Amino acid sequence: MFQNEGPIDRTEPVRKHHGGLVEGSATERSSRVVPRQRTSDRTVSVSHGHAAGVVANDSELLGVALPFLDAGLREGDLVALNCPPDTVSLICRELGDRAKDVESEPRMSLLGSRAPDALTMFGRFLERATASGSGRLRVLSEVDFGRDPADWREGQRFESVYNRLLGDAPATAICLYDTRRLPGSVVASAAATHPLLVDGAGRRVPNADYQDPGTYIPSLPLPREPIEDGEPVFAVDDAPALAGLRHQLGATLASVVSDRDQQEDLHLAASEIAANAFRHGTRPVSARVWSGGGRIICVISDRGTSYADPFSGFVPAHGLDLSHGGMGLWLARKLWDHVDLIPGPRGLSVRLSTRLR
Repeated sequence: MFQNEGPIDRTEPVRKHHGGLVEGSATERSSRVVPRQRTSDRTVSVSHGHAAGVVANDSELLGVALPFLDAGLREGDLVALNCPPDTVSLICRELGDRAKDVESEPRMSLLGSRAPDALTMFGRFLERATASGSGRLRVLSEVDFGRDPADWREGQRFESVYNRLLGDAPATAICLYDTRRLPGSVVASAAATHPLLVDGAGRRVPNADYQDPGTYIPSLPLPREPIEDGEPVFAVDDAPALAGLRHQLGATLASVVSDRDQQEDLHLAASEIAANAFRHGTRPVSARVWSGGGRIICVISDRGTSYADPFSGFVPAHGLDLSHGGMGLWLARKLWDHVDLIPGPRGLSVRLSTRLR
């Protein structure tokens, strides 16, 4: 059977964090894009790359998955699946005895984690891969961003930023986009977020429609949530001090979030975003909280207009040593379902949204 590192947990406790995929901020790594090594027949080296394969049935899925996995097993790669249970079972049956040499870890993507924890898990697998066998990691992932359009946006960001954070790491991945599971807009997004595509013959070829993450991520639409058109449960337009705003946010969250652990997590992250606004933004700092329909939204704004990093928060800004700070957006991405950075001519807003449990 497939090996698995443990049960799915949507978020890792902050105190157990062991570091992200890379040290330093995403901006520091922004020039390190997946190398695409072309050959005369337009195929691409299997030792690197982030590819998408669109499939419509089990036969097509296996036609993409099995040659890719088989090549990894023959070459001594660390081979891992990051797929829903029914796909894991399907591939397991086809691999037979070789399934024991393949690991299954849904927490390496948004199937079982939020983005910072998924990148951390990928980093752990990469470290193991580089220390043994061929030194390479090979991952087959099946995309499933959930049913909420806000989840789709998070998934599209994750797939895009992955290209920047992977850099020149010895890893290769194929992401399966199954048209039976996914809405058309999510399937269409695969072309923008993957430098390579899997063609009908199972070859990975350069993708002419791929968009650089620095262009693609800021282009994603950020519509207002319907709940934002209602009356907020808390509003302040010019918070006089950080300490007071933290206290007000805590009291508001305590009144609408029944789960104590979630309440504390959401307050921690929102407080860090507020701290960023006071320390790095331009006053006045404002805040709004809406609650309803099993969801909560918190928007914190300031008048700063210099923000220009769409990759913030996917890894800690200052690497593995969290004592240096720079983890406000990282905590927000770990502890809230959706984090939207909304720059505009009148300043920057950070919109945090999550489902209540």
